[in-house]
Amino acid sequence: MGLKIALVQEGFGHANSDSRVDEKVRAAAKTYETLGATVSVVSIPLHRMSAAIWTPIYVEGLVVSMMHDNGCGKNRAGGYVPSLMRSHAHWRDHTHKFGPQTKLVLLTGEYMTRAYGGLYYAKAQNLRPRLTAAYDAVLKDHDLLLMPTLPMTAPAIPAADAPASEIVARALEMVPNTPAFDLTGHPALSLPCGTVNDLPVGLMLVGRHFDELTVYRAAHAFEQAGDWKHM
Repeated sequence: MGLKIALVQEGFGHANSDSRVDEKVRAAAKTYETLGATVSVVSIPLHRMSAAIWTPIYVEGLVVSMMHDNGCGKNRAGGYVPSLMRSHAHWRDHTHKFGPQTKLVLLTGEYMTRAYGGLYYAKAQNLRPRLTAAYDAVLKDHDLLLMPTLPMTAPAIPAADAPASEIVARALEMVPNTPAFDLTGHPALSLPCGTVNDLPVGLMLVGRHFDELTVYRAAHAFEQAGDWKHM
């Protein structure tokens, strides 16, 4: 295979990580070594802050673009869909159908904008290039980054009468690794690499900008190896 893969240590061992998930992903990294890849452990400290950087952009940005601007956002290039905007413009008539997570995001985003005038959104956007550069620095010497997609397997669906706090916790607890690449634009792919209690474990591969081909090649090679089916 000849690829150089960076196992990002900050992608493992989160406060809510299932150690068995981490073990499956590390075992998958060893499979890559048997396929001829060189796997090295690297540290990207800013990765631990990526979800915190993402949160103001997601929360405040969603309120402005998806709600106030009816799903289109302003001052951007590309196509607009007027029919979608007309339909989405009536969202205020349907807020009684929103789940607790959606309501929390909307209220938090609106509060942050009103109370702080976009200060934390601006701080997060200013950190975005630094986060991108942190991954690019490692990808100068490696073809791919490797880490768990989620820190856990799929949690149980909350009961219909579950409190809002439980529903929100289940919705948001699984995203310490994935939001980073929503911000940086690096191509990322999740592929199954084993199971824990018959639930799939996901391995995330992240490549250089515009190098999706390497991500696909590495994922295909792992699938063809077949070892993950027995992990």
